[in-house]
Formats: sequence, C-alpha cells, structure tokens
Amino acid sequence: MNSQELMHEYLNGVAALRQATDGMTADQSRARPVPGKWSTLEVVCHLADIDALDAERMKRVIAEDQPTLMDADETRYAVALAYQERELSEEVALIESTRRQMTRILRTLPPSALSRGSVYRIGDKTENRTLEQLLNKAIRHFRHHIPFILEKRKALGM
Repeated sequence: MNSQELMHEYLNGVAALRQATDGMTADQSRARPVPGKWSTLEVVCHLADIDALDAERMKRVIAEDQPTLMDADETRYAVALAYQERELSEEVALIESTRRQMTRILRTLPPSALSRGSVYRIGDKTENRTLEQLLNKAIRHFRHHIPFILEKRKALGM
C-alpha cells in the first residue's frame, strides 16, 4: 500500500469499530458471552489504550532520531486501568480523535518519512521498526480484534 492507502486504512478502522459496536447497551458491552474472553468493552478499552500508545510511538518516530519504544503489558492494563468501569462511547470517541489527529499529522509528511526508524523493545529483545511498520501494526491490530467483537454480538443474539 502507498502512504495514502495506509492512512485511509488506518482511519477506516474507526468506522469498522463503530459498526461492530453500534447499538450495544452498556450491559451488552460489559457482558462476557464467550467464556474466558474479554467483554466488548474490555476489547474496546484495550484498543483505545494500545492505539494511544501506537500514536505516541509514531509521533516519537516522526519527531526524534531512532527513539527507543517500549512494549505494553495488555494484561496489566486490563486490570489496572478499570476496563469494565469505562464507557464504550467515550473509548470509541477517544480512538476516533486519536486516529484523526494522527492521520492529519501523517498527511503532512513526505512519503519518505515512512522509512524513519526506531528501536522497539519487547522484554529483553530489541528490533528495528519503521514508521510504516508501526502504522501497519496499528491497522492489523484493529483487523485482529474487530472479529472478536462481532463474535460477542452474535453470542448475544444481536
């Protein structure tokens, strides 16, 4: 994909999320209809938190030379950041604002900026990641989680 297509896909993740969560009540969003799996609200909170981190990482790659980026512990986030107490519509709005802002920033860059690099630390390991790889990761993350929300909708009879 070229840079414009990447930005379109990145921003389009919000529409897919809105469609997947459309019409859910607070109780439905907090329900865990699939045993052993997060509720829809927990999935969306996870997406919101990781999306904010992804945006911060991309901003650092744009603004700094070879920044070191850290990974996040999603299990700790889910427990410590009160996922079941948060509000679905606020989380979706936060994601939308983050992605709109990030897309606006990305559109100001020349296509060559996608090759800007970083050092990504996962535990004891490090690897090099470009801005393009970080953007693709954010796109894939949504594509990975939207089906889980749809699975919950189906299990709830929606």
